[in-house]
Amino acid sequence: MPSVTVRNVPDEVHRALRVRAAQHGRSAEAEIREILENAVQPEGRVKLGSLLASIGRKINLSDDEFSILEQSRDKSPAKPVEFE
Repeated sequence: MPSVTVRNVPDEVHRALRVRAAQHGRSAEAEIREILENAVQPEGRVKLGSLLASIGRKINLSDDEFSILEQSRDKSPAKPVEFE
């Protein structure tokens, strides 16, 4: 995993980061990772699992309908990829 070094961080910024990290119960490094991750995520980003769950709630599947889908699902193991 890549790493990043940030030099010349003002003392007050470093103190604020340490305080913020303590408030969230994590290390300063973990807090910085969280800040960076939130900064680069696109606005309105929807994760696939959340999207699928919302679709399931909208169509309101009954237990019988869900069991039919579950029975028709292919449960065989995936075949390994060959690179030759």
